[in-house]
Amino acid sequence: MKTHVFPFTIAYADTDAEGIVYHARYLEIAERARMNWLRGHVVVGDDIGFVIRELNIKYIQPLRAADEFVVETKMLDVGAAVVKIEQKFVKDGKECAIINLKVAYLGADMRPKRIPEQFIAGLV
Repeated sequence: MKTHVFPFTIAYADTDAEGIVYHARYLEIAERARMNWLRGHVVVGDDIGFVIRELNIKYIQPLRAADEFVVETKMLDVGAAVVKIEQKFVKDGKECAIINLKVAYLGADMRPKRIPEQFIAGLV
């Protein structure tokens, strides 16, 4: 499955008092990368769309103010209503953090629903 690349530069506001990216900011940056990846693949009708079901972060090496890096997003596995996604924070070819998550596709009734084929076809 293809990888989506989202460039990002760390601002001072993203860091703690030591100049290291605050751990929760990784989640916010990953969300921006996923939204950029999904741009143009809107949910049709009354469906809620994807919601995070599980999330795991592995911090490998810190990012700091003014660091330029990319977030590489790709689907690892697609089920009927769940997608496994991996997001890597990569700076100068080195992994700084890895986020693995499962997202569930929900219908308007807030229950899991089969992911529309045309939606998946546009992302793989």
